[in-house]
Amino acid sequence: MIHSLSYVHPEAQIGENVTVEPFASISGDVIIGEGTKVFSNAVIMDGARIGKNCLVLPGAVIAGVPQDLKFKGEYTTVEIGDNTTIRECVTINRGTVAKGKTSIGSNCLVMAYVHIAHDCCIGNNCVLVSHSGLAGEVEVDDWAIISGGTLVHQFVRIGAHVMVAGGSKVRKDIPPFVKAGREPLAYIGVNSVGLRRRGFNNEKIYELQDIYRILYQSGMNHGDAIKRIEEDFADSAERSEVIRFVQKSKRGIMKGYIAATGDSDED
Repeated sequence: MIHSLSYVHPEAQIGENVTVEPFASISGDVIIGEGTKVFSNAVIMDGARIGKNCLVLPGAVIAGVPQDLKFKGEYTTVEIGDNTTIRECVTINRGTVAKGKTSIGSNCLVMAYVHIAHDCCIGNNCVLVSHSGLAGEVEVDDWAIISGGTLVHQFVRIGAHVMVAGGSKVRKDIPPFVKAGREPLAYIGVNSVGLRRRGFNNEKIYELQDIYRILYQSGMNHGDAIKRIEEDFADSAERSEVIRFVQKSKRGIMKGYIAATGDSDED
């Protein structure tokens, strides 16, 4: 149902059973999948590609022009997967010549007032909590949770199954399966609770804890720590993911564990 008080450009491609509420605005170069609902006062601009059964709540702006001086008007897009919710006043900018698109996966929750800048790439099943901001070309892997008020520097990568504490300033890459917090940002343990919720057994969690003890608490530099991990642990998908992440990090990974009352990687 498209309300008569909304604006939908005649060239926009609107799937079946899409709802567009009063005062929403949808430009011409837009594709919206079936079952999606666009609430009042949402603005969907040229270049938006939105999947099936998504929610776009009031005040959200999708596919706004990048806030980047190198953007010269080139054709770029925002691509959003299925079953993703974009809450009130979220802003998602299009890509630039750097990557050509900004992308958000399926089954994500982007809470109110989040900003996602040009050329970001967010995986599936991610949660970005209110008032977080991602600068340009940030990568967030599957199942990551970025808590409220977090600021992420451009070009940073956040690994899969990561939990970032609220109010964090993320200047370095965060390896997969961990919790990150404090200022400056540091490793504060394996994300045991989140991993258990997603079906990881205790044996795998203990293995990850042992891997990160070598990486962050052994006193070795990262190169030597990776060699030790390769020697001491049997090959597995999780071990390989940690090793690849550290080896490919361009900004360097966040600093190591600092002992503090009440903090442990054993929880």
